Amino acid sequence: MKGRWWHKLADGRIQCDLCPRDCKLHEGQRGLCFVRQMEGGEMHLTTYGRSSGFCVDPVEKKPLNHFYPGSSILSFGTAGCNLACKFCQNWDISKSKEMDRLQDEASPATIAAAAVELGCKSVAFTYNDPVIFAEYAMDIADVCHEKGVQTVAVTAGYIHAEPRREFYAKMDAANVDLKGFTDDFYWKICGGHLQPVLDTLVYLVKETKVWTEITTLLIPGKNDSDEELKAECRWIRENLGRDVPLHFTAFHPDWKMTDVERTPASTLTRAREIALHAGLNYVYTGNVHDEAGGSTYCPSCEKALVLRDWYDIKGYHLTDGGACKFCGTPVAGRFQKFTKAFGPKRIPVRLAA
Repeated sequence: MKGRWWHKLADGRIQCDLCPRDCKLHEGQRGLCFVRQMEGGEMHLTTYGRSSGFCVDPVEKKPLNHFYPGSSILSFGTAGCNLACKFCQNWDISKSKEMDRLQDEASPATIAAAAVELGCKSVAFTYNDPVIFAEYAMDIADVCHEKGVQTVAVTAGYIHAEPRREFYAKMDAANVDLKGFTDDFYWKICGGHLQPVLDTLVYLVKETKVWTEITTLLIPGKNDSDEELKAECRWIRENLGRDVPLHFTAFHPDWKMTDVERTPASTLTRAREIALHAGLNYVYTGNVHDEAGGSTYCPSCEKALVLRDWYDIKGYHLTDGGACKFCGTPVAGRFQKFTKAFGPKRIPVRLAA
């Protein structure tokens, strides 16, 4: 499919204007993301309509703890990525150069219909970054919204301003990976820069109605110092506000960082304490068994409102509109009448004929 956000160069190449990488391509050449290619003098998205697989997940797995808690979400991705994180936990998809990994095919209408049939509140563009298949994700979002299905982007937020406006106009929620809080970490470990991600976060929270949560994967000795964590939390409070949920998740050795140890649970607990001390209202831990760190608390009376054990909701004490049942304080997020949670299970599904 013909792609968007590019322009021709005087030397016959084209430049991709989707993300800060600004890849300049000769005929037949692909960008770093591997899925955007110069073909016939134009930009083409090579993964439109193709997926690495579909699963029905609890929405908390994205992770989103304040976006219709307990609901189910139809998750899928394609292939490729516009960052080069050495610790990538989905490297078999994001770094794949083999298009045969895209085993499932589905039109936007098929995906939206499947979400309705499967009883999913929303569809998540995840596993690899939806920024690089933005045209496909946006078309899916249009059909989903026609059927009353919400859309979620799980993304690193590495995107230029113009496509960012168009892309997020189609999204109802986003979880943005804030991978660290120094440009040195972004450059040496991820092959990118910090500022474009911060710009995306400010845009989402201050200029859109997209419900936004943040995830930082803590890697021992790389981005988990007290100084860096304090700087990140202070920036979030001052630039985004106290109510943006922040998830600290545990790293496990993978891809090109198999020589780094797993993140101790104590690191996540320490990070959560730093964030709470910095004044953030909703701070979570992930990839570890931590009921306290996985639960939602009232910012006023401090009582547990959504008790979680991994992705399983054991107690729910919010009104239909998302207020504390104990003291009436509104909780930031998107909520609906809570009946029965989808549960912690992950259900693979096939959509192709």
